[in-house]
Amino acid sequence: MKFLNRTSYNKQLQKNRRDTEMKLSSYSFMTEDELFALLSARQTGLTSEEALNRQGESGKNVITTGKKNTVLHRLREAVINPFNVILLVIAVITYFTDVVASSKPDYLTVIIIISLVLLSSLVAFVQDWRSNAAAEKLSKMISNNADVWRDGKLISIFMDEIVPGDIVRLSAGDMLPADIRFLTTKDTFIAQAALTGESNPVEKFSISKNKPEDGLTDLTNLGFTGSNVISGSATAVVLATGNDTYLGSMAKSLSGDRAKTSFERGVDSISHLLIRMMLVMVPVVFIINGFAKGDWPNAFLFAISIAVGLTPEMLPVIMTSTLAKGAVSMSKHKVIVRTLGAIQTFGEMDVLCTDKTGTLTEDKIVLEKYMNLHGEDDTRVLRHAYLNSYFQTGLKNLIDLAIINRASENGLESILEKYSRIDEIPFDFSRRRMSVVLTDKSGKRQLITKGAVEEIASISSFVEMNGQIVPMDEETRRMALSTYDKYNAEGLRMIAVAQKNNVPGSGAFSVTDEQDMVLIGFVGFLDPPKDSAKSAISTLREHGVRTVVLTGDSEGVALKVCGKVGVNTASLITGRDVEHMDDAQLLKTAKSCDLFAKLSPSQKERVVKAFQAVGHTVGYMGDGINDASALRQADVGISVDSAVDIAKETADIILLKKDLMVLEEGVIEGRRTFGNIMKYIKMAASGNFGNMISVIAASIFLPFLPMLPVQILTQNLLCDFAQMGIPFDSVDKEYMKKPRKWETHSIKSFMSYMGPLSSVFDILCFAVMWWVIGANTMDKSPLFQCGWFVFGTVSQVLVIYMIRTAKIPFLQSKPSAPLFLSTLVITTAALITGFTDFSIGLDMYRLPPRFVVWLAIILAGYLLCVQLVKKIYVHRHGEWM
Repeated sequence: MKFLNRTSYNKQLQKNRRDTEMKLSSYSFMTEDELFALLSARQTGLTSEEALNRQGESGKNVITTGKKNTVLHRLREAVINPFNVILLVIAVITYFTDVVASSKPDYLTVIIIISLVLLSSLVAFVQDWRSNAAAEKLSKMISNNADVWRDGKLISIFMDEIVPGDIVRLSAGDMLPADIRFLTTKDTFIAQAALTGESNPVEKFSISKNKPEDGLTDLTNLGFTGSNVISGSATAVVLATGNDTYLGSMAKSLSGDRAKTSFERGVDSISHLLIRMMLVMVPVVFIINGFAKGDWPNAFLFAISIAVGLTPEMLPVIMTSTLAKGAVSMSKHKVIVRTLGAIQTFGEMDVLCTDKTGTLTEDKIVLEKYMNLHGEDDTRVLRHAYLNSYFQTGLKNLIDLAIINRASENGLESILEKYSRIDEIPFDFSRRRMSVVLTDKSGKRQLITKGAVEEIASISSFVEMNGQIVPMDEETRRMALSTYDKYNAEGLRMIAVAQKNNVPGSGAFSVTDEQDMVLIGFVGFLDPPKDSAKSAISTLREHGVRTVVLTGDSEGVALKVCGKVGVNTASLITGRDVEHMDDAQLLKTAKSCDLFAKLSPSQKERVVKAFQAVGHTVGYMGDGINDASALRQADVGISVDSAVDIAKETADIILLKKDLMVLEEGVIEGRRTFGNIMKYIKMAASGNFGNMISVIAASIFLPFLPMLPVQILTQNLLCDFAQMGIPFDSVDKEYMKKPRKWETHSIKSFMSYMGPLSSVFDILCFAVMWWVIGANTMDKSPLFQCGWFVFGTVSQVLVIYMIRTAKIPFLQSKPSAPLFLSTLVITTAALITGFTDFSIGLDMYRLPPRFVVWLAIILAGYLLCVQLVKKIYVHRHGEWM
């Protein structure tokens, strides 16, 4: 039946997808008037009232997949898990043995087991609810916007407020906010690899030349959610939003497995280790107790209980709450975590690749010089640059804004009245330039281009010198580039400006028109280094993070800035060098080079791969379109809230403040979070290993079970509750000095030391109970079990203080108040249970007062030995946690 339901479900998904494809495809072949009539849209956009009404009908522009995160769903997840299922099975079996098949029905054990299930489920539910609430609160702090026409004005709104019929404006770096049909395009290239797998961007047009039989994603006048604008500009009308989009129709079928992060791989490795321990332990204990005691049903129950006791059922709760606590703490440092698992990767990062602009520099570019080819101030060069920056409709970056501001200061605004824009050729990262075509009141057409010096020089056939236009030959080219080299070496970011007048009188303009240009001069910008950058890089270095700069800027500017902020500039590799290197050469270079300049987006991605190939955990920090591929490739992508949409969407970590000092604080918080997770895992793994040895020894030599199933389960839950304060614990500063990775080998080593040590003192407890207290007969087995219950619980709680730090606890390293409180409460509960009549509720006898002295002696010996072993372990392995 389940298979049939699944098949029917898949068929319904396929039908929904086909219907969506047919509907969207039909939009492609309508005339603009037909389309606007169908969507009740118009060129001037919707009114606010219309948009609000449509959102009420179509809902928020959000794609939902799978099961909703409702209270009922979270409650079901908290209750139904493997550990609770085992407990419930034991409860059922206990019900038949203690109630149905017993002459004196005893409900107490069943009630306790059911209570344990309810209690652990409640904790899991509350922690999950708090974690979800924290994640949702953080996600609301970052958002992507879209430019739409509303009430006849172009405004910026949140993407989830987009509705069908909206008219949107798109430029390089924007994500497509919905499924759209293009109304106007200008060199518009879209990356839609997320939908089609195509690595190369595709060009889109307002007029389709497709045929009805063409595939949906091949239709050149349609764009889809999940795509982003690589270059160019466009306007479009929204066809569908949310689950009605093409991506939305596939969302449920696409919401399957994805590549696991290093955090998830680490958790899996630990889980497999614990499961292997359990698979070995359960049959061994079952067989030994079955043959030794001759009571196979009880032996089976005991073995199952041991399995539960060996399984850290609070691991998901501890890890989720620790990560959520880390995310909230990081938000206080202006660091927003989009995926909780990225926190651990953040702390593991040992190489930070970063762009230069805005990270190492002030992100306040100032136009410092405008000069002719001789290096002399020339207002005419500024005027041409101003016209280019003002009339372009794409993404106005800091350079454009700096030009516009400087032109305004020089009183050049009046020249705008003389010109109007005919066309433009938007910026892209392969050409590294952009052009506008203007006409003045006399009808004269002029093409003005600005961009990277080498690229502008390559399309220029003439130069302007001393008011004369002369052909560019070797001498004039060398003279022009020497001016560029001079100021570039002084740290100015140089942009070339060119123009030509013999522009075609009609038709659309394209890249092919950018030739035979006249190079007229340069504009130079100063982007001063941040005061905090040098100390931030130094601090990151002290914490084991190497900073590597990957920039598209020229060598001169990169060297100047990086030299001032403390980046190693002994070796500099350019994009041209990278292009001529094979992978082996690049891997060798990456080991020693911290500065890469004039890189293209694909080259940035390639350098990140090179660092990963030699075993580094790489973070990449960027905020531009040219950073998207490197952000996606990095182990942890880092962007800023002011970044372009595609950069923010790709990143795992969003900084609300563009500063490396903020990043350093996030790295430390990531390591603190990981440290607290490792405390729990190492305690659980070593404690379980010790219990294995103790239980096997007890099973061989004792004529009765060392503890009953209900006692084991209660002890296990008490110890888990004692560790609920771990997410809030402090971590030693020494631990956070270097990156930390998941290492199963380290956990195995830790277990091999701490497990047998705890077993030695368990056996000492057995000896005291047997020979000193006299619990050495079947009749007195409940007294023996009570003694081990109290010692086992209290020792596992107190050893938290020894394991949580490599130092002397309390004297050199103090625990947090929540951890101290949780351990104090559980220790008190265990002692009250063992030394009062509460013990009867767990089928135990009350311990005599004289056991207090022996308990204190054994505990003191255990804790002192742990401290001694700790020193030996640190001396041999170089670290504790």
